[in-house]
Amino acid sequence: MDVLINVFVALHIIGIASLLGGFLTQMKAMSEGTARFNHAMLHGALTMLVTGVALVGLNQADDQTVNNVKIGIKMAVLVVILALVYVKRDDERVEKPLFGAVGGLTTVNILIATIWT
Repeated sequence: MDVLINVFVALHIIGIASLLGGFLTQMKAMSEGTARFNHAMLHGALTMLVTGVALVGLNQADDQTVNNVKIGIKMAVLVVILALVYVKRDDERVEKPLFGAVGGLTTVNILIATIWT
């Protein structure tokens, strides 16, 4: 079971890297007002959602304790990110505050995952 959990953790990290990397590649475009949500950001957020749900299930099946409050907050933040990226994915440009919010919420999600013990 530990190997399977570690595989899903790796996939979860790949998802966050895709989401944050997609955001970071658009930073210059954001300052110019031409940023847009790319496929990497959408697929990264979806990967995080699927692997996160799988990780909760696998950890509970393995009788490990799961902090449901932490997971609930992370899930809520991710759902907001996913909704913003999904709804605006076809727009030619995304407003700076909206685009910045996705980057900020992604960073918040990473901080919750790493700092909250």
